Amino acid sequence: QVQLVESGGGLVQPGGSLKLSCAASGGILSIYEMAWYRQAPGNQREMVATITSGGSTKYADSVKGRFTISIDIEKNTATLQMNSLKPEDTAVYYCNADINFVCSGGACVPDEEDHWGQGTQVTVSS
Repeated sequence: QVQLVESGGGLVQPGGSLKLSCAASGGILSIYEMAWYRQAPGNQREMVATITSGGSTKYADSVKGRFTISIDIEKNTATLQMNSLKPEDTAVYYCNADINFVCSGGACVPDEEDHWGQGTQVTVSS
């Protein structure tokens, strides 16, 4: 029963900043990787940024130098700091988590599934 909850979306003017947060919960013992994806109307969902629990990051070319992903392993939370926002950044942003182990009833087992949040809308417009 892993759940991911995103927050921080909203309306911002071009050139502005926004910070998204993704909190994972539900018997999580350890996380391998968390990531942010986005999907604009009529487009496919695309990877924005990923981060492992060890701090290794990857970014889409379109956001390099503008977005920063981070992870708090104690809180199972990933954040996405978005600066210099452009209208083309407008999309629903989804959090994804690749979890190593989940625990329930005193037993921990490998988690084989990816988990997704419900998404948070980011709109960049004047």
